[in-house]
Amino acid sequence: YCAILKHISEAKFLLCLYWIGLELDTGNGHVLVVSQVSANAVPPTSSDTSSQTVDLWQPVSPSSIGLTTVVDIHVPRSSCQPFLLSLQEAGIEYEILISDLQRQIEKQTDITPSRQRRSNLLYSYEVYHSLDEIQNWMYQMNKTHSRLIYLFSIGKSFEGRPLFVLQLGKRSRPLKRAVWIDCGIHAREWIGPAFCQWFVKEAVQTYHSDPMMRRLLNQLYFYIMPVFNVDGYHYSWTTDRFWRKTRSNHTNLSCHGVDANRNWNVKWCSEGASLHPCADTYCGPLPESEPEVKAVADFLRKHKKRIKAYISFHAYSQMLLYPYSYKYAVIPNFKCVESAAYNAVKALYSAYGIKYKHGPASSTLYISSGSSIDWAYKHGIPYAFAFELRDTGYYGFLLPESLIKPTCTETILAVKNITNRILQKCP
Repeated sequence: YCAILKHISEAKFLLCLYWIGLELDTGNGHVLVVSQVSANAVPPTSSDTSSQTVDLWQPVSPSSIGLTTVVDIHVPRSSCQPFLLSLQEAGIEYEILISDLQRQIEKQTDITPSRQRRSNLLYSYEVYHSLDEIQNWMYQMNKTHSRLIYLFSIGKSFEGRPLFVLQLGKRSRPLKRAVWIDCGIHAREWIGPAFCQWFVKEAVQTYHSDPMMRRLLNQLYFYIMPVFNVDGYHYSWTTDRFWRKTRSNHTNLSCHGVDANRNWNVKWCSEGASLHPCADTYCGPLPESEPEVKAVADFLRKHKKRIKAYISFHAYSQMLLYPYSYKYAVIPNFKCVESAAYNAVKALYSAYGIKYKHGPASSTLYISSGSSIDWAYKHGIPYAFAFELRDTGYYGFLLPESLIKPTCTETILAVKNITNRILQKCP
């Protein structure tokens, strides 16, 4: 156990998330508020859980850290004492926000009889679900809502798991315009797959009662991939709750996985991505080296004439981002996209007063290359967005299940607002 003294910072707070222990069944953890940091003050980072290093949560790359950057860091138990000592020697102040992160993990991964009943007899959309539960849910939705849902696979993951997609919409004609939605590119961002499930549930339940939803499903197809990174998501349930990448192995090193949002063939492996296989932002040996990325890219290429919007769901930061990610530049249809983003976050705010920033990913969040939204936009999809869902760092990747419902409720308002614009001419 590593004791941490509570200290309230005076100036701009920088968040430093600290977890003791990498396995699901070991250690306790804390959330710290840190008042100042620089790239030099952050110990080396790595996704190889055997090393004595820290794991950057936000931002994910040390190159994105400046003197006033909000930094969230996950520190293994083995690095606890030296890390705290380095903070103290640098005069960096911190405050414990959550005293036991391990308890939060156990709450979300608890497989008790009561939780299983909620999952099997009456599927609950207000808890996080394992990959097997989500795939069983997809089978059931396909079976019970066949007029609106069609389940199919676009390929297999590195470990051989099927990559399922739900086609959502009234099958009135085959060549309707379409929207692609994916969740869970990064394994540890569990609120993403929770939202994808919530969106499908709301669509089928409100088809007859909500005129806007009925119009959307009548005139559009939604291609929804609830879990993009199936191998990584499964691993985050069984082994490492904070795993980010895929589970491929392209080298002789012990490090596994590629950042599936740095593996797309658009400015591949430039700024904001890493060539080191142990880095959380590892871009892979080649563009589309990951079968998950290649499968989605192939599907989007095949249907690019019909797909008018690409929307990807991540966590966390409370942002709505659009291209470019890899450079500071204005996209050609900026007026249309900026207007769509502005109205979407306005609609989201109307539910519970939650504020989202919006803008180009490069200037609103940080520079990153090889991202899915840049690739989609480059390949002719005019509306390409990435949501960074709740929160802004207090819980980070451990967003409580009690916040699933409000997060999904407000986000659906934004998605409906964006997709409704596809049926209109941009002003």
